Amino acid sequence: QVHLVESGGGLVQAGASLRLSCAASGRTFSSYMMGWFRQAPGLEREFVASISRSGSSTYYADSVKGRFTISRDNAKNTVYLQMNSLKPEDTAIYYCAARWLDGSDYYLRTKYDYWGQGTQVTVSS
Repeated sequence: QVHLVESGGGLVQAGASLRLSCAASGRTFSSYMMGWFRQAPGLEREFVASISRSGSSTYYADSVKGRFTISRDNAKNTVYLQMNSLKPEDTAIYYCAARWLDGSDYYLRTKYDYWGQGTQVTVSS
């Protein structure tokens, strides 16, 4: 069992930066591939980024590539999402998720076993 708690969301202007954090409980954090997803009002939850168990591989949605960076600190049981050059279309609830072991289907939300409660990110124009 893994319990995930996100933090770091807020209201910012376009062009600003935010860093989201996701703290995980449990002693096996390094066994989980971690991901960030987001959901805007009226839309389905979509993949944003994911990181392999060791942190050596990262993956991004095209819409955030070059602006967002995912990282993890296995010693602190924490995964981060650094978001730069934010745009109004980045406005959404951002969710942290964990899946047992790595996988090439990292972009599928159905493959993730545990989810956080979400943190709101609002970008004004």
